Amino acid sequence: MSLTINMPVGVTDMSHHVHQLHMIIFWICVAIGIIVFGLMFYAIIFHRKAAGHQAAKFHEHTQVEILWTIIPFLILVAMAIPATMTLFKMDDVSDSYMTIKITGYMWRWHYEYVGTNVAYMSELATPYEQTINRAPKDEYYLREVDKPLVLPVGKKIRLLMTGNDVIHSWWVSDLAVKKDAIPGFINETWTLINQPGIYRGQCAELCGARHGFMPIVVHAVSEEEFKTWLKAQELANKRS
Repeated sequence: MSLTINMPVGVTDMSHHVHQLHMIIFWICVAIGIIVFGLMFYAIIFHRKAAGHQAAKFHEHTQVEILWTIIPFLILVAMAIPATMTLFKMDDVSDSYMTIKITGYMWRWHYEYVGTNVAYMSELATPYEQTINRAPKDEYYLREVDKPLVLPVGKKIRLLMTGNDVIHSWWVSDLAVKKDAIPGFINETWTLINQPGIYRGQCAELCGARHGFMPIVVHAVSEEEFKTWLKAQELANKRS
């Protein structure tokens, strides 16, 4: 697994929007830092007492106070506009291809494909021996499950989140999805994956002693593969 320092771009249009927003705000913060620390070090070096300078003595400066109030306000507005637009897009679950209900348990995930008879638990698949250091750890230590969430690419999927016991949080950074699963409440969001692959995440809310043993694996496949898989699951559940 390669180490990345920056936020991943991800594999959804929404993750691209989030990454762009992140980079815009990051460079605004960099510019502010350069200006503020540049002025500070300039004053320290070229207006120091040792060079014969004396500190100005004044109680207030109306123009300066107006300036340092208006400029931060404009900066915040400039950041708030794209951030608000992104949040509105995240909340728009209209025209969804299908709905999946995700329920957090201590410490596993339950997936239900609404409108079908397909529902199952997804649990940690890492061997117990690895967790107690009696076996070598593989690449996906604590990040593998027995039954991943299978989704079709190119389709808008509505995700409903709730909890069965305590607060959990379903988080897959490659999909730009992070939503709390709260008992007694149903939160909703959506995703539309652009390319097939396996994407991993984890519970992002401290939910108990085995919080770190609650990974998420999403297997994105083509629409044809998904329909075949879903039909096979429905037939298997009818026979059982």
